[in-house]
Amino acid sequence: MGDTSTLFELVAGGTPRPGQGGTGSVDQGLDEVVAWFRGHEDLEARFGSIFRQSLDEVLDGQRTGRFDIAGLAKTEKTYLGTKVEIVTRAGFELHYGAKMDYEVAGHEIDAKFSITGTWAIPTEAMGHLCLLMSADDHKSAFDVGVIRIRPEVLNRGRNKDGKTTITKQARGSIVWLARNASLPRNLLLSLPQSTVDRIRSAGSGQQRINELLRCVQGCPIDRNTAVTVAQQKDGLKRCRDARRHLRKEGIAVLGHQNDSPKIASALGLPVPEKGTFLSIRLVKVADDTDGRPVVEISGDHYAVSRPGEPVEPVPDIRY
Repeated sequence: MGDTSTLFELVAGGTPRPGQGGTGSVDQGLDEVVAWFRGHEDLEARFGSIFRQSLDEVLDGQRTGRFDIAGLAKTEKTYLGTKVEIVTRAGFELHYGAKMDYEVAGHEIDAKFSITGTWAIPTEAMGHLCLLMSADDHKSAFDVGVIRIRPEVLNRGRNKDGKTTITKQARGSIVWLARNASLPRNLLLSLPQSTVDRIRSAGSGQQRINELLRCVQGCPIDRNTAVTVAQQKDGLKRCRDARRHLRKEGIAVLGHQNDSPKIASALGLPVPEKGTFLSIRLVKVADDTDGRPVVEISGDHYAVSRPGEPVEPVPDIRY
């Protein structure tokens, strides 16, 4: 059951041994659920992908141009918890529980994702395990933990919906599956506001993509960033089309095919993965440069340009 009362909360205390809470009591069901999740070698990456997908789908950047959940309506923030629940179920191929959101390792488990500082626990979760999830898009970090809901772990006060929160003392009994783990970056959220404003005011979808590639060089541009900036489903095509628009400015737009990976690798840049692009301004140099990486293109040597170096058209590249 998605609850969106908090986006991110750091919880004090170390990670208890699986199956042990703050009182030292043994909980076989918690043990088995934790072991099931930890049996996935890609656990953190999978959760990171789940949160990234959930955030991006609710933001709906292609239609809205939004990239910060602070701009969501209250109903959309509420739905974010439901979206995380749904994407988590699909991501781990979980079955529905008879009473709770999931069945994991034969045990009922409730899903809790929140965005304001605490997880709100409903009365029907009493006695059940809860999968506590939170993600901070500004910090590119997330937490995932498991706890058994018992009267002694809850505060007495309840809101108008009958929900309450986990006590400060009981938070130390959460068994963490991921703690301050890396959330795939929201590129637009990481940029200075002045840069975002410059990109968004550039004009048409193609012009905004051109400006994005001018402003953000040497850094992979992912699909969601492209469609959010273009506000068109063919944002990646706009990145490919930008090559002819930016060629005279000396800006190459590398992809994942043909000579692009070789060029990126030779220049010490991130190699674009499928569905991503990387822009960089090139300058022709002698082959005996002062130690900076060079790559041969069309018989000449090129390096990443430095401030003040002349602008010259990009050579023919087999993209």
